[in-house]
Amino acid sequence: MAISDWPEAERPRERLLTKGAESLSDAELLAIFLRVGVRGKSAVELARDLLQRFGGLRGLLTASQETFCREHGLGSAKFAQLQAVLEMARRHLAESWQRGETLESPRRVAEYLRVSLRDRAREVFAVLFLDQRHRVLRFEEMFQGTIDSATVHVREIAKRALELNAAALIVAHNHPSGVAEPSTADRQLTRRLEDALRLLELRLLDHFIVGDGEPVSLREAGGW
Repeated sequence: MAISDWPEAERPRERLLTKGAESLSDAELLAIFLRVGVRGKSAVELARDLLQRFGGLRGLLTASQETFCREHGLGSAKFAQLQAVLEMARRHLAESWQRGETLESPRRVAEYLRVSLRDRAREVFAVLFLDQRHRVLRFEEMFQGTIDSATVHVREIAKRALELNAAALIVAHNHPSGVAEPSTADRQLTRRLEDALRLLELRLLDHFIVGDGEPVSLREAGGW
């Protein structure tokens, strides 16, 4: 039976509008994105099949274009739409940190960084620039690729901090492998960055490593 033939109160789109997106299952949310099903399957049934094959929403949302488009009912247009939705969500999160919000706890910072950096295919080095009261001035992704002391340019970080009139920084990068264990290189880079920033009277508050689980704070993991 097509979704249009369902009772109105059971249709995912109508339920979202009346009860909110949080009331829908993963399959129902995905069905709204898909809009239509395929021969013999409604959009909800197709969504359930896709979630099972990809191992859940995360597997589907992080699939490569080739893998995504290989599935019946999907294609390059749907992949482009999905990437646009994900990027809008990331930018929305970034904007929420650019409105003078004061950082209240390391846990809140860690959660934001997890959402922003966890599923990147490449390593990304990002910086939270803060004022004297630890209010967020800007969140910026500054470097990409293999993160080490050669690719993270301390001078560029310091320059940007001075441009924003920042007083303190929190830095973070992801490990695409999913293992958030800080490496020797991570600690060496953090020491080098802290030493350089101290000369400019800028404080480095922490360095988070983002993997599959909870982000790891180098400061809480014994420092650097």
